[in-house]
Amino acid sequence: MADLAALAEALIKGDRNTVTELTQAAIAEGVAPKDILEQGLIAGMNVVGRCFKNNEIYVPEVLIAARAMKSGMAILQPKLTEAGVEPIGTVVLGTVKGDLHDIGKNLVGMMLGGGGLAVVDCGTDVSPEKFVQACKESGAQVCAMSALLTTTMPQMSSVIEAIQASGIEVKTIIGGAPVTQSFADEIGATGYAPDAASAVDVCKELMGVA
Repeated sequence: MADLAALAEALIKGDRNTVTELTQAAIAEGVAPKDILEQGLIAGMNVVGRCFKNNEIYVPEVLIAARAMKSGMAILQPKLTEAGVEPIGTVVLGTVKGDLHDIGKNLVGMMLGGGGLAVVDCGTDVSPEKFVQACKESGAQVCAMSALLTTTMPQMSSVIEAIQASGIEVKTIIGGAPVTQSFADEIGATGYAPDAASAVDVCKELMGVA
């Protein structure tokens, strides 16, 4: 029988080849794609997220684990689609206008994907209009914004205002090195996350799927 615990363990270690092999083996044995996803890949990324939050591992280890997750998902995604397995929610993600930093944003995107969420990554230097358009087109429940410069933080407020003006029902979450909970409260953001692992928890809470 497919060892999904071993799959999770391989992902935690960032062993891409083993993740690929065990994912293929589980599919070949007829294990339900949803079980492979939840008990193997997501279970592994949950541990990675927890360790990252507790400062037991750092960004390089998370990136390696996320790369292993991506290898497994490349094989599993077509099977999930065939089986009609839907992501638990959709998040629009981007770095705000005027800011070209993307490492933190990319890390958040990987962690969200590892948490079973669909991610629409708008990239960097994203205007309020582009955030709104992406939310409308994807039907996202959450819009996640990143900023690494104090000079671009006001753009987060502009995005929230644009979302409110558009009339769409989307929760907002912000993060980035200079961003704080008090700033989130000040501009009316629905949520704030101090790190990538917390962002997954907050997004799930905002969607009511925590």
